[in-house]
Amino acid sequence: FFFFLCLVFFQVRGPPLAGAFKERPTKPTLFRKFYERGDFPIALDHDTKGNKINWKVEIEKLDYHYYLPLFFDGLSEMTFPYDFFARQGIHDMLEHGGNKILPVIPELIIPIKNALSLRNRQIICVTLKVLQHLVMSADMVGEALVPYYRQILPVLNIFKNMNVNTGDGIDYSQQKRENIGDLIQETLEIFERYGGENASINIKYMIPTYESC
Repeated sequence: FFFFLCLVFFQVRGPPLAGAFKERPTKPTLFRKFYERGDFPIALDHDTKGNKINWKVEIEKLDYHYYLPLFFDGLSEMTFPYDFFARQGIHDMLEHGGNKILPVIPELIIPIKNALSLRNRQIICVTLKVLQHLVMSADMVGEALVPYYRQILPVLNIFKNMNVNTGDGIDYSQQKRENIGDLIQETLEIFERYGGENASINIKYMIPTYESC
């Protein structure tokens, strides 16, 4: 019985199993469906700095319960313009959301989990940057995420010790903050910093190798 317990513990907490890093196929997102129907008050603008979103309404007046979860659903997109609109739209809404963000947190967890569970490194990096912005976007958001660590952190535990190098001696990914192992560590430190007194112990429960910042 003790051996069985140890075996179960190792399987749950131990090194990633074979196939754990394998990418999952993407599926059509609700975000894409709503975008193609013309349900979002957005258009694509291009200037000397690149692409940006032209919002047809004031961002502060958006119904965050309706729009923010849909935009988070678009984190699973990898095709232009859907990926661009989803990511930039999220950052714009977090920038202007204020006290509208906290009440929507429970509705964001499934889209976040879905994006991370694809195990696509590019999507994981994008989602980590969004999570960092989310935690710092409004008071109490970091603490509100703590109960959802069990849904958010398992994939991060798989990729935490992975550092991608191009092989030519220069890690170009660091220049874009897309070194996945470092980005996970950075995100966990922000979770701990903004997550209140219970954040650290809950992070370590899900990611035993995490060292407190």
